[in-house]
Formats: sequence, C-alpha cells, structure tokens
Amino acid sequence: MMKKVVLLMILSFMVLSCGSRKSTARKKNSKTAKTEQAIIGEAQNNTEFTNEQEAVSDIPVRISSTDEYLNLFSAIAQDEMRLYGIPASITLAQGILESNSGKGRLSIEANNHFGIKCHDWTGATIYHDDDTAQECFRKYKDAKYSFRDHSLFLTMRKRYSKLFELDKDDYIAWAKGLKAAGYATDRKYPDKLISLIERYELYKLDNEVLGNNNRVIKENKSEATFAHVVVKGDTLYSISKRYNLTVKELQDLNALNGTDIKIGQELLVSSK
Repeated sequence: MMKKVVLLMILSFMVLSCGSRKSTARKKNSKTAKTEQAIIGEAQNNTEFTNEQEAVSDIPVRISSTDEYLNLFSAIAQDEMRLYGIPASITLAQGILESNSGKGRLSIEANNHFGIKCHDWTGATIYHDDDTAQECFRKYKDAKYSFRDHSLFLTMRKRYSKLFELDKDDYIAWAKGLKAAGYATDRKYPDKLISLIERYELYKLDNEVLGNNNRVIKENKSEATFAHVVVKGDTLYSISKRYNLTVKELQDLNALNGTDIKIGQELLVSSK
C-alpha cells in the first residue's frame, strides 16, 4: 500500500512539472509573437492597412479627370503626410503620373496607383507589362491602401531615408530626391512631378498640413523665388518685413500700383 502511495506522489509531481514547463513555454511563445508583431506591424497597427486579410473588391472606381482624382484623394494624401511626413503634393503628383490620373489599368483593376510591384508581397496580385512582360504588381481592396502602401514603401526602405531630412514644404527637393534614390529611371521624372504640383497648385495641400502660407515657385543655382499666399491680417508692409523687403520692392515684384491685396492672392517674394 505504501509503495502505491509513493508511486502516485511521484507521478503527480511529474505531471505538475510537465504542465509548468508547458505553461512557461506558452508564455515565452506569446512574448515572442508579441515582439514579432511589434516589429512587423509598428507602422501598420494604427491603420486599417493589411495585405493579406482584406478581400479584393471587384468593383473598380472610374475616374474621368485629374480634378476628380484630386477631389477623391487629396484628403487621403494629407492624412498620409501627417502620419508619415511625405508631402501630399509629392504623393498626389506621383499618383497622377503613375496611374494616369486613375485611368490606368493597374489603378482601375487593382487599385494600384503607384505602380508598386510585388517584391515580398503576400496579398492579391495582378500581372502587367512594364519593364518586362507580365510583371507582378500588388492589388488592393481599396485605393486608400495603395496610398498607405506608398507611404510604407518609402519610409521602410533605407535608400529613401535621406528624403526625410528634407523640408516637408520643399517639393522641388523631394522630386529630385526621389529620382536620386532610384524611384524612377526617367531622367525627367522630377520635372514631371514639379510641373504637376505647380499646375494643380498641390503645394497648397502641404501648406494646409504644415500651417504655412508660402511656397517655392522657381529655383536656380544661386537663389530661390517664393510666392506668399495672403491670409487675413496681411498687409504689404507686414509681408515686406517678413521677407526683408521694402514695400516698393514688393510692389515692383508684383507690378502693384497701390497697397490693396486680398486673401488668397499670391505675391512674389525673394528668399535668401
């Protein structure tokens, strides 16, 4: 009888010990999973973005013009700027150029507005002729995920890190920086982006996010010329003081005969 009791005690101890080890292992595995999720999802967990769990919509968004494109996506680009620091003007200019204002096949059939290829993508895909025939591109449920992926694509790759040292309202430097980092092979890529930004005044979207009311309008090797957007309370005198000009110089730059200005008016100013 005594032997049976001792045997039962030994067996009970072994079971409890095994259970304890399993519990410890489960805790370690749980901690590891949490660590991996923190690394992989840090930039994504506060968003709705995912490349695996979202079902791809079969209903494409049809866009008829660049103005309509901007109406649809300007607010999204500004939100991405607030979250990731990429100028909304740059994001939209790239989207317009890469997707043909949302009329290209990738944007219509795959909601891919930036021509981002599959690389390490594990979500839905589409095949499309690009540099070579039938290359693999990412496919999204909604165009907003394409904008988010664009932000992550730039922020999570080392070769684009120098872009984030640039001023957020310097779209000229960003356009040139993208080309220098190898985003596009077209040597005219920066000029195309800058042209779109200035044609559609996309810099104003950056200024809204940053709270600025000036912009670069042209640049050469020795100086840059800016435009100041008049806001409530501005006068020629206050603007001239801000940019270290006289009122007469400001009037001459803008061919003004008097001192009347209006909110929203753009005035040329000089910056050292």
